[in-house]
Amino acid sequence: MAGYARRGDDGQCGIVTPDLVKQKGRITFRKKAQPMQSSLLSDLDLAALLCSRVCHDVISPVGAITNGLELLEVEDDEAMRTMAMDLVRKSARQASAKLKFCRIAFGAAGSAGAIIDMGEAGDVAKAFVGEEKIRLDWQVPRENRPKQQVKLLLNMMLIAMGSIPRGGVVKAEAVEGGFLVRATGEGAKIFEKTEQVLKGTVQLEEIDARLIQPYYTKRLAAAAGLPLTMVIEGADVVVRAVAAAEAAAPIAQAG
Repeated sequence: MAGYARRGDDGQCGIVTPDLVKQKGRITFRKKAQPMQSSLLSDLDLAALLCSRVCHDVISPVGAITNGLELLEVEDDEAMRTMAMDLVRKSARQASAKLKFCRIAFGAAGSAGAIIDMGEAGDVAKAFVGEEKIRLDWQVPRENRPKQQVKLLLNMMLIAMGSIPRGGVVKAEAVEGGFLVRATGEGAKIFEKTEQVLKGTVQLEEIDARLIQPYYTKRLAAAAGLPLTMVIEGADVVVRAVAAAEAAAPIAQAG
């Protein structure tokens, strides 16, 4: 039996056929089921966005090195040449520190299942943060940990740093069952998009090179079986990845 077009009482247009559903005299149309959207980025998208994030982190010091070298080529004044050389040295140190940090925080940093010394990770993190705007207080025992746990802590540190745009202190601790990072600084806040990413409410198409880092942190925490939270405590922002909420006592420093 041929069908004909008609608008149903539910506002949807369709073709009236014998398959039409009739309920109490009202005409409705069966809607085609929509495929469920995946809650995770594809591996290709994740890799591409992480690469963009790494490039964003290192482009500034690399650009400064280029500027310094160009100045050396054209400048004869000794004072200016000294200034340019100082810029090159400083920028080279920054670029090296950022690359070393990104290698651990985002990269493989060794073979699968490798372990990393937390003391070494702390040294790399301190070099990455520097002391110009934010100071890192690394209160984590010097011990070997699976690299995935180290990656998680370093990425939690990055999220905490992002919550104090005016600078301050970020304290990283190992606690029973996981890690805790506290950011203290003027105007400390949790940005809406970061919160949405951590809660899993952001649309995947909204995740860009800026939001990929908290998204990656959430994936790391999920892989470790640790609930990841970010809350305001007083004037501080606290990022936690702890197996049990009641187990949050700092682990005593070794030695």
